[in-house]
Amino acid sequence: MITDGVKVVGSILEAFKAILIKQRELLLLSAEQDDEETNSLMSDYIKQQEKSVWMYSSYLNNN
Repeated sequence: MITDGVKVVGSILEAFKAILIKQRELLLLSAEQDDEETNSLMSDYIKQQEKSVWMYSSYLNNN
């Protein structure tokens, strides 16, 4: 069990980064297929996760 908050946030941040890579791949595939619904959904979802990555990174930079 991890009890160090900085380590936990670091792990979350790494997971988000890995997921974002896959989501960007999916975004490219949906664009290639002219699937606007999936493209819009993924684009919005990626924006929210990038915001989370920014906040977690900011937290780590201040600790």
